[in-house]
Amino acid sequence: MDKYLEIKIRFESMEDKENALLMSKYMRNLFSFYGIPTPIRKAIYKDFFKEEKKQKKIDWNLLDQCYEDEHREFQYFVCDYLITMNNILTYEDIPKIKQYAQTKPWWDTIDFLDSVIGEIGLRDQRVDALMIEWSKDDDFWIRRIAIDHQLCRKEKTNKELLEKIIINNFDSDEFFINKAIGWSLRDYSKTNPDWVRGFIHKYMDQMNKLSIKEASKYI
Repeated sequence: MDKYLEIKIRFESMEDKENALLMSKYMRNLFSFYGIPTPIRKAIYKDFFKEEKKQKKIDWNLLDQCYEDEHREFQYFVCDYLITMNNILTYEDIPKIKQYAQTKPWWDTIDFLDSVIGEIGLRDQRVDALMIEWSKDDDFWIRRIAIDHQLCRKEKTNKELLEKIIINNFDSDEFFINKAIGWSLRDYSKTNPDWVRGFIHKYMDQMNKLSIKEASKYI
């Protein structure tokens, strides 16, 4: 059976129309849902991912089909697929990932994809320069990925890179950018609170109040 249709049949068998309406409402009615909770959704394709990992190859045709589907669970499937198969993703795959980021973009998929890019960046230093480029992109969702791609790196965080990326976004009045700046600093403050404290003190006059509030949560 076609892999896309196989996943679609599995999703349809677990459809919850009442929950679908609630999930769609939570996402401002931007997307349609099957209404499948995250744990159940991941369980649906757990065995599928196990088989895909054996192939040691990204099935981009499958991912394209899934990303085109109107149901948001399919975009989540693609994100989970890329996270699961991240060890074989390369720098050359990033344009394809960027294409997904710019297709039906909202914070949910973007916050999946920034971790996908971040993992590639730990293996390939070329991502650092690319993230500087992305931090100045016209698309604020791409800038958000650049800002947050180092989340959860702890002591592996490249703080010089983080600083440059954030500075490139100080003039933004976009909520999702200023929130991302705050999150990136808040996350790193768990590892290096002195650096984050110093960053806020140094740039306080240029930072959005939302960014300062989020960044200061743990310090």
